[in-house]
Amino acid sequence: MESIGKRLVSWGPLGFLIVFTAIAVTGYGYFGLRPENLPQSGRALSFYAVSFQFFGQAHIVLAALVLALTLTLRVGGRWIAALALTATVSFLAEYIGTGYGFPFGAYEYTGLLGFKLGGRVPWVIPLSWFLMGLPSLVLARRAVGDRAHPWVRVVVGAALLTSWDLALDPAMSYLTPYWLWGVEGAFYGMPMINLAGWMFTGILIMLGLERLRVLEWTDHVPSRWWYTYYGVLLAMPLGMVLMAGLWSSVLFTLLAVTLCFLSGRLAAGWSARSPRLAGTPA
Repeated sequence: MESIGKRLVSWGPLGFLIVFTAIAVTGYGYFGLRPENLPQSGRALSFYAVSFQFFGQAHIVLAALVLALTLTLRVGGRWIAALALTATVSFLAEYIGTGYGFPFGAYEYTGLLGFKLGGRVPWVIPLSWFLMGLPSLVLARRAVGDRAHPWVRVVVGAALLTSWDLALDPAMSYLTPYWLWGVEGAFYGMPMINLAGWMFTGILIMLGLERLRVLEWTDHVPSRWWYTYYGVLLAMPLGMVLMAGLWSSVLFTLLAVTLCFLSGRLAAGWSARSPRLAGTPA
């Protein structure tokens, strides 16, 4: 049984992240969607402009600190290689994407997410891929079980990661200008090829995490913590689109996450009955 101190260090920062997320979403709904609620003074308007940019970056940084603290407490520095791999793969995908339109489509980041690596990719973006990539693989493992072929985990993990973007893109591109699309797409301005790009990049990340055998140490963190952490990060963009009444985004996000778990269970049962499907991803 884990000590009270370890539990407090794991759940305390996560609780703070939950509160921060609730404040950010509520503030967006009350002020961002209703500018008439802002005090009509130069100081108040300047404060809101700064806080609008601050909360986007701060949520990623705070979530990173929460994850780093919890993992360091539980597994030491074993998670750093997973961060390096995920950040490298995602940065390359984003850098190529912002320059050549592959694999996500043509887009560019504005200055709202801070300093850009290579002049194109905000420094927090590779970090955010890790924050959702690792929990996505962990929850995929929970969905498919231990008897399923690793490729099932890889695909379900990538799908859980991609599901996040069904809320993230409408929230951060359609509602707020964190990035801009070169060609307006069908899903709140997002071209559908973007989802294929997320799946492609997600599969590469999941394969890398599998090769690093991260699931050998992620079990040191309780399942409830992983579910809560994934849910909190999903709640930020999902709360924004909910506040704005983007019901298609809300519906498709929740449906996609649900289908990931259901299909994971079905695939697990099928692969467990197929003795030829043994081993690890090539």
